[in-house]
Amino acid sequence: MLTAAPVIYGMIFLGVVVLVNGVYLVAFGKSISMSNRVNRRLEMLDKGERREDVLAKLRKEMDQHMESRSLPIYSLLADKANKAALAFTPQQLMMMMGAASVFAFVGLTIGTETAAPVRAIVAVVMGVGGVYMWVGHKAKKRLAMIEEQLPDAVELMVRSLRVGHPFTSAITVVSKEIKDPLATEFGIIADESAYGRDIGEALKHMAERLDMQDMRFLAVAVAIQQQAGGNLAEILEGLAKVIRSRFRLFRRVKAITAEAQWSGKFLSGFPIAALIFIQVAKPDYYDEVLDHPWFIPACFVVGIMLVLNMLVMRWLVDIKV
Repeated sequence: MLTAAPVIYGMIFLGVVVLVNGVYLVAFGKSISMSNRVNRRLEMLDKGERREDVLAKLRKEMDQHMESRSLPIYSLLADKANKAALAFTPQQLMMMMGAASVFAFVGLTIGTETAAPVRAIVAVVMGVGGVYMWVGHKAKKRLAMIEEQLPDAVELMVRSLRVGHPFTSAITVVSKEIKDPLATEFGIIADESAYGRDIGEALKHMAERLDMQDMRFLAVAVAIQQQAGGNLAEILEGLAKVIRSRFRLFRRVKAITAEAQWSGKFLSGFPIAALIFIQVAKPDYYDEVLDHPWFIPACFVVGIMLVLNMLVMRWLVDIKV
């Protein structure tokens, strides 16, 4: 059983992540998955839902996580869940942590002979860590897609303004012509503007919620034009060029640091791969120290050091553009 333990742990953790994603898709439908880039807001409207009901539902999904940051455990997830715009409520997400921990504990009980207290601790770490990883992946993927869509959206607004449309109509055109996730974001702004909210304030709120510098540029440009006047089409055209230049620079930096990133991943994963190789090649390698009272604590220390190594390696190559 000792030789298969690392593989079992990895499979259980992977099962936790797959379980969370499966429950999410079953509960909220395929359209909410970012692998299906249809315009979710328009899809909800096509089903006959009222515009104000769709707006209220989407706003609740996007703001509910930041409103629950005071919850002890959930504060770790609130920011990423907010950026991912998860349809899970904070309570449902915490229930998923509990369910994932129970799933991991059952898997560890069936697949390993580890002591019950150790299984419980590892199960909680897997449950919370698996949900955290899943939410982080969702947030990162969604923000990356928005960053890629934003220059096209701004240029579409410029074309709409130049043919004589007001800015609110340009926002509406963007919400209909591009795909999610940015389409739904701009659709919410269009709906809020239709119900009386200042469009500059709505853009600023979206920029702060997504924590995106390019979106802040857009919000500031619109706010300045509202207060001081000027040709908004020319301002946004220049902004689109700046965003594209920053995007190209980001890609270039990513290419330059790719070797360092993969070196960091290799150095982080090599100890784990070496451990698995030792267990497969020589299963009795650790038999003489298994009963030592410091063996389990030492394993936890090594695990913590590995995690710290991964974090440090990531910080070293995380260059902001």
